Amino acid sequence: MSTLLFRRLLYSIPVLLIASFLLFWMVRTTYDPTARLAQVRDPATRQHEIERLGLDEPVITQYRIWLGDFLRGDWGESVASRQPVSELIPKALWNTVQLIFWGILVAAIIAITIGVYSAVKQYSTGDYAFTALTYIGISMPPFWFGLIAIHFLAVGPKEWFNLDQVPLNYVGLHSVGESGFNWDYVTHLVLPVMTLSIQIIASWTRFQRAATLDVLGSDYIRTARAKGVPRRRVIIRHALRNALIPLVTVMAVDIGLLFGGLIITETIFSIPGMGRLFITSLVGSDVAVIEAWMLVVALFILAFNLVADALYGFLDPRIRVQ
Repeated sequence: MSTLLFRRLLYSIPVLLIASFLLFWMVRTTYDPTARLAQVRDPATRQHEIERLGLDEPVITQYRIWLGDFLRGDWGESVASRQPVSELIPKALWNTVQLIFWGILVAAIIAITIGVYSAVKQYSTGDYAFTALTYIGISMPPFWFGLIAIHFLAVGPKEWFNLDQVPLNYVGLHSVGESGFNWDYVTHLVLPVMTLSIQIIASWTRFQRAATLDVLGSDYIRTARAKGVPRRRVIIRHALRNALIPLVTVMAVDIGLLFGGLIITETIFSIPGMGRLFITSLVGSDVAVIEAWMLVVALFILAFNLVADALYGFLDPRIRVQ
């Protein structure tokens, strides 16, 4: 198993280099880091900035210099805030990590539970009901669901019941002056976690149901039942463990993509995470932030694919043997 992971890690290095170069090349050919100096009357000022940033060098040379600086911890400086990018991204990343952690935890528990139940109770009333709900969940755009959730669960109840404060907060992760894990933090998390996880729950439930149905029809499941193994143990100990393997693949890819894909959720709820940082940097042509942001997201996507490979061996001993 360790050999497999080491081989996958080696494969990931050229993939990361190629991906980072393509992203760097697209950013550098799309955005001009010296555009803010276009109105400066003295052309020497802009030329000096071009030479300082190495923009007069070939793209491959610019990439080599940028990658070397990145590995040394010099990620450049944000044009908008004049802060080092190496300070901006960790702050945004921590907010996104909190949102992803709770969203994925809730989504995994609900999706696996409903998926297994629907497979075991195939064609029952509950199965039909959950199937209909998953289709509804998949069809709900996050931007629409987030706004509806704010109206009906936060703003609406305050107006309907004449409350002094909204029952659920929908701006940021903490109120002013609050920090840490407390009730204020929970009330801020409910709505963004719901918005983040609604489509994920629906999608993962379908995967888990299909995988569980596939496993329940296997020979070893029938053999276990014929030997008199209790039904609950057959489902949890034998069927569920193998049925999780396809879902692990989907989860690993989805979690990696979420590190850069929470743009809508973070914008709606004003959460200063990776998605919102990307939007503000894109609008403001903040090249240094965009380049570092893309490489960090690519690292997380590859890292979670490696996590999926490791989990394969844990869930299926046959992979460890091979």
